[in-house]
Amino acid sequence: MTDPVTLDGEGSIGEFDEKRAENAVRELLIAVGEDPDREGLRETPGRVARAYKEIFAGLWQKPEDVLTTTFDLGHDEMVLVKDIEVTSCCEHHLVPFRGVAHVGYIPAATGKITGLSKLARLVDVYARRPQVQERMTTQIADSLMDILEPRGVIVVVECEHMCMSMRGIRKPGAKTITSAVRGQLRDAATRNEAMSLIMAH
Repeated sequence: MTDPVTLDGEGSIGEFDEKRAENAVRELLIAVGEDPDREGLRETPGRVARAYKEIFAGLWQKPEDVLTTTFDLGHDEMVLVKDIEVTSCCEHHLVPFRGVAHVGYIPAATGKITGLSKLARLVDVYARRPQVQERMTTQIADSLMDILEPRGVIVVVECEHMCMSMRGIRKPGAKTITSAVRGQLRDAATRNEAMSLIMAH
């Protein structure tokens, strides 16, 4: 399958098959030795299927659909939204990873900007799908560059991964930090300015 970072037709995959998902959850319960027909589990396959439909909603969304509103305000300095809550699902183990994203950009010379909430919505488009943090960080940065055409973009994501906290090495509290930098924000002085704003409390 084509890696989603280069997938054409973003948001145009097939529809969610709720019945098939229910059957898969039922089979999983049987595989671990449970009785899916007992009282506490009888409705679980349907609940899990509906939950995954919501958790993976970003698969059916396009980034350009959430960055539709722009304003020509003549603002040509950095815009940064910090501490955007991120909840995603590791595609390797299908368990959550959670944390925050910091998204900043330097508008184009025209001063075209987008609404602050749109940056949070863009993060959700890529977080709400089977994902790896490194790719998600890149996708957010590249979409922002492609759609807004700013002079520069920086995206920093900090998350704790349940696949590392609750299984395997079992190190709760360990954080993974990823970044993607584009355009003028590759300049050391500009990048340092952005990082100082991100790290400030």
